[in-house]
Amino acid sequence: MRPGVRLGVDVGTVRVGVAVSDPSGVLASPHATLRRTWPEGAGAAEDDIAVIAELASERGAVEIVVGLPRSLSGGEGAAAEAVRKYAAELARRVAPVGVRLVDERLTSVDAHRALRQSGVDGRRQRAVVDQAAAVLILQSGLDEERGSGRPPGEPVKDKRRRPKTKDGQR
Repeated sequence: MRPGVRLGVDVGTVRVGVAVSDPSGVLASPHATLRRTWPEGAGAAEDDIAVIAELASERGAVEIVVGLPRSLSGGEGAAAEAVRKYAAELARRVAPVGVRLVDERLTSVDAHRALRQSGVDGRRQRAVVDQAAAVLILQSGLDEERGSGRPPGEPVKDKRRRPKTKDGQR
């Protein structure tokens, strides 16, 4: 297991849940729920991606794990495409910190269930369910790495083309 703090991100259309791991990369904890402002607020000093990038810098994060919503059959739809774009922008802003996509099927359902079982009423769930989902996403990534010895999920690739060097290589 690589040491270092990791962030977990649950990207929704209205809110973004953020979780943080301990420095040893064992336990995920809730951190914040942000109002989703990117891409409409792109470039603003405080858009949600800027807040996550600042948190990653403050905590010295070694990696950010973003939940990728897949259908139950494993396919990807419009929501997954939107998350891939979000993750690509996040990766651009936090480079060289790595951003990885992990399967998040049913994390919101599991988060609602866990909150309900812990006695959190329905009105209050809305405020914390995104954080709880981010915790589940991050903990899943941490557990996957601990079990396999490899980073979780798939890396987000920078799609910007690099200029060719003198020898014609990229």
